[in-house]
Formats: sequence, C-alpha cells, structure tokens
Amino acid sequence: MRCRAGPWWPILALLPSLLLTPVAATAAPVNDVSTLTPSEQTSTELTAVERAQAEHWALTPQEWQRYRFLMQGIRGSISPTTLSPIEALGIHARDATERRHFAERWASLMLEDAERILAFQQAYDAAIDRLVGEQPLIDWTRLPVTEPRQPPLASTDRVLLFVRPACAPCEPVLARLLARLDTIAGLDIYLSGLAPGDEPAIRKWAVAQGVDPDWVRQRKVTLNFESGALASMVPGDVNLPYLLRRRGETLTPLAGSAL
Repeated sequence: MRCRAGPWWPILALLPSLLLTPVAATAAPVNDVSTLTPSEQTSTELTAVERAQAEHWALTPQEWQRYRFLMQGIRGSISPTTLSPIEALGIHARDATERRHFAERWASLMLEDAERILAFQQAYDAAIDRLVGEQPLIDWTRLPVTEPRQPPLASTDRVLLFVRPACAPCEPVLARLLARLDTIAGLDIYLSGLAPGDEPAIRKWAVAQGVDPDWVRQRKVTLNFESGALASMVPGDVNLPYLLRRRGETLTPLAGSAL
C-alpha cells in the first residue's frame, strides 16, 4: 500500500535540519553608532591609505566605511573637498547621540587648532621683534615722493564768472562762489544779455543774487558787462556759466565741481 504525501510532507522533511541549527547562528548582531545600513554594506576592507586616513581622524573602519559611502552620494556632490570626515558623519548622523558625539569631536579639534595658530602667531611676533628690533619695517626713504596736489583755488586766485540773467544753472554756481569768497582774492562777474552801460539793470540783478554792495565797494566782487570779453579769452562757443581762474597773469578754465 502506497502512502500519499500530504501538504505537510515538506515541513516534516525540513524539521531535522531546523532542529540541528545552532541558536547562535541565527542571532542578529547588536547595532551601534558605527553599524552600516544594508545599502552601505560593501566591502569593509580598507586600503593601507584609507587605514592611515582613518587613524589620522581617529575613526573606526566602520566609521570610515560609512564616510566613504556618504561621499559617494549627495554630500560629495555639494560639499567642498575640504569637508572633513567628522563633519560629514556629523551632518548625516543617524540620531541625536551620534550627532552630539561628532560635534564634540569636531569642536575639540577646532579648539586645539586655534590654540596652535595662536601659539605660532605669538612665536612669529617674538621672532620679528628679535630680528628687526627698532628698525622700521618700511623704509620710507625708498618710496617714490609724490608732490602734494595743488588746491583748485588758492587764497591769491581771482575767479572770473561768465553768466547771464534768468540762467538757472548759473545761480547755484554763483551762490557757491559767494559762500567761499573769504578763501579767494576776489570774484569778477561778467554778465551778458544786458545793454552795455545799463548799470541799474546790473545792480538790480546783483542784489537779487545776494551780492553784498560792500563787496563791490571793496572790489572783492566786480560787476562787468560781458561785451565780448569771453570770446577774447576763450576761442569757440562755450556754455554758461563759464569759469576761469586767474592766478597771477595766467587764466585757466575752472570746473564747477572744483568749487
């Protein structure tokens, strides 16, 4: 008589091998901060160079393996090449404890480095004092001498101002010259657009512009009819207001920005 195998037959066939399997072989290892995730579990064998680098940063082989895995992803793409392994591991810490662990290690390294830099700076300063002493670091006698720039207007200069009545750009230039009248020898105003000899008109214009009559009496300010004077001094067409500086016997064009 032949026995028919039921659906439980494969289970009975496997039962002896299950009973013979040691319990220790099925136990999963306990995870710690250096355990790699399944996607990170490539070869944990480090090259001689990698072992030296891991020892330099005081990292375990597992930590270095995780760092290498992280730098193959987005961290290696967006971070500078100077990013340290400790920073990379801290940025990608898997929990608060691991983050605090790497943060404290990095803070300690930075503190030690700051102390080294300060110590070297102090040693450098002391070396400079020994080598140089009282000798100045810069030999000023070997530097090129630049002549001091002459001011646009000196106290002995007179300014010739060519204007016309009802000239909007002329008024602020005249106001600036009158404000600094004490710093120059005088101001000679040449007014165009008036009939030669019309002194009441030129005096009325001067009063409207704030010209003190005492300045005119003292010759600090002179009022003149233009009557072609500008054309005799400056060839070509020019726009008003126009300024000339008289220094001694020399006439030089003067920019309004120099006032």
